[in-house]
Amino acid sequence: MNNHKENQHLNIAVAQFQPRDGDKAYNLSVIEKLTSQAKQEGADLISFHEMCITAYTFTRDLGLGEMNELAEEVPGGKSTQKLMDLSKQYDLPILAGLVEQENDMFYNTYIAVSGDEVLAKFRKLHPFINGHISPGNEYVVFDLLGWKCGILICYDNNIIENVRATALLGAEVIFAPHVTGCTPSTMPGRGFVDDALWQNRKDDPVSLRLEFDGPKGRRWLMRWLPARAYDNGVYYAFTNPIGYDGDQLKNGNSMILDPYGEVLSEIKSFDDEITVARITREKLKQSGGWRYRNARRPQLYQDILGQDHQSETKPVWMKDEEGKSK
Repeated sequence: MNNHKENQHLNIAVAQFQPRDGDKAYNLSVIEKLTSQAKQEGADLISFHEMCITAYTFTRDLGLGEMNELAEEVPGGKSTQKLMDLSKQYDLPILAGLVEQENDMFYNTYIAVSGDEVLAKFRKLHPFINGHISPGNEYVVFDLLGWKCGILICYDNNIIENVRATALLGAEVIFAPHVTGCTPSTMPGRGFVDDALWQNRKDDPVSLRLEFDGPKGRRWLMRWLPARAYDNGVYYAFTNPIGYDGDQLKNGNSMILDPYGEVLSEIKSFDDEITVARITREKLKQSGGWRYRNARRPQLYQDILGQDHQSETKPVWMKDEEGKSK
C-alpha cells in the first residue's frame, strides 16, 4: 500500500459494533464485515473502538492467568496477523485495539496496520479497567496515506495535555478509540441505561435514542469532544461500541469531527455500522486551533504544566460510596 505525500483529501471510515467478551474470532469476523463495507463505500481506511478484538469491560474481573490467555504479542500474535491479512485482502489500512503482552507486562494497545506493516502501536496512557494492565509512556504520531496521525485511547483524551502534546508533535488527525458513555458520574443526568430500553429498541427506538443522545451519552460527549478538535485544530475520528460491552450498554455515536469542532458524519444506528467522511487538508490552517497553537507563549506556563503531580485515573463508577477503588 502506498502512503502518498501530502494527500489533500482522505476518506475516513469509523465503525461501531457490539463485541462479544473474549471472542476474538467473532469480533474479527465483524471487523472483516465492516472493513468490506468501508471498502465498498469508498473509504481510504477504517478505525474501530478500544479493545474491539477482545471486548473491554469484562476484563475488569480477570485475574493474571486469564489476562495471560487473552493477551497477544504485537506484531507476532494471531490477531495482528489477521488484521494484516484483512488489510491486504481489502487494500485498506485498519486501526483496531487489543490486549498486548510484552514479556510479563500487559497493555491496552491500539494498532494501525497497512498490508504487512504495523504503521503504529500505541499503548493507553491512563488504563484503569484491570490492575494487571500497565500504562504506556509515549505519544505516537505516524504517517498514514500522507497524513500525520496520532492515537489517544478513551480516557487519554480527557486529559487535555495529551491532545495538545499529540498535536504539537504534528498530528493532523487524532484517532480516539473509546468504550465510554452511559456510566455513573457526579455530573447530573449521568448513569447506566435501562436494559429494557435496549431490548425494546425495535418497537420503541425513540426512547432509547433519547437516552443515548442525552446527558448519559452523546450530550456528554459533545461537552468535550468538539473542544479537543477545535482547540488543537485537528480532525478527530471517534469510535465507540454500540449495545453491550460486558455488562454495560454503550451508545455508539461514532463520529468524525473537523478542526472547527463540527461533526462531519455520525452513526445513529443501533446496529453494527460504519460512516465515512472526507477530510480536507485546507481546513487545518484555516482553523482557530491552528492560530491558537501559533500564539502560544510557553515560557509563561512550561514550569506550571511540568511540575510534579500524582495521577489519579479511576472513574466514579469503579469506586465505592466512600470514593475508594472497588
